[in-house]
Amino acid sequence: MADPARAAKLAQRIKVVVAEALGRRVKDPRVGAITITDARVTNDLQHATVYYTVFGDEVAHADAARALEKAKGVLRQEVGRNITVRLTPTLEFVPDMVPVNASNLEELLRTAKQRDAEVAALRAGAKHAGDADPYKSDAPRDEDIDEDDFDEEDIDLRDDEDIDEDNGR
Repeated sequence: MADPARAAKLAQRIKVVVAEALGRRVKDPRVGAITITDARVTNDLQHATVYYTVFGDEVAHADAARALEKAKGVLRQEVGRNITVRLTPTLEFVPDMVPVNASNLEELLRTAKQRDAEVAALRAGAKHAGDADPYKSDAPRDEDIDEDDFDEEDIDLRDDEDIDEDNGR
């Protein structure tokens, strides 16, 4: 097993070599709209996965996939010439879905922003269903009552004769 850092460096080098070879060595007009976005190499340095994007519609995507499969041998030969490993890794081309996922996320964010604006518009004209403060009542609360409101007469104490603390033992 090779060092993961070495595999990452090799992947970056393969990405550059394949991108340059698409422009120089491959004469197929279908590869003109291809952009190499990333490359990954296994830790044993035997297999490389190259990610690409294509500008265009579904027909352009299908044409680009066929062109890359056809040019795979030439591209692997070019990679073998430009890297210094004992065995040249096999190449696998995979369409990169990051731009598609990004456009889907942008659409979802745009929809969410529109719905937020609609909710804000509804909230601006909304009124409470009940009172503005449903917990407020007309009865005085404990903090509204002062100690001065109580008089000696209001306290209901039994006669002193009924209170016998020591004799009841």
